[in-house]
Amino acid sequence: MTEIDHRHLGRDSLFLMAEVRLPEADAEHRVKVRNLSAGGMMAEGAVKVQRGTSIEVNLRNIGWVEGVVAWIQDNRFGIAFHDEVDPKLARAPVGSGAQTPRFVKPPLLNQPLGPVRKI
Repeated sequence: MTEIDHRHLGRDSLFLMAEVRLPEADAEHRVKVRNLSAGGMMAEGAVKVQRGTSIEVNLRNIGWVEGVVAWIQDNRFGIAFHDEVDPKLARAPVGSGAQTPRFVKPPLLNQPLGPVRKI
């Protein structure tokens, strides 16, 4: 796909956090994901990158994805993925959701109340 072809893919505007790393560096940098499509994403953060640089991004529920920096503007930059991803996975809740934690359950919904007294 050419750069123009990538622009026609549907993008989801969202706000997620992700980690990016440059292959030659050991450090990971936290960035904000501003939009995400199957072919790429826009990130915002204080990472010094150059256009054409190989980069890896760790997306929630997807894992590490390889790509290349497609453009840079101020503290935002675009990443074109080498392989397409499913952007809906990044929106899905983390974990299986098999059990609701006790602290989010409604308190005493089915418990009978005793006599109520006016104070």
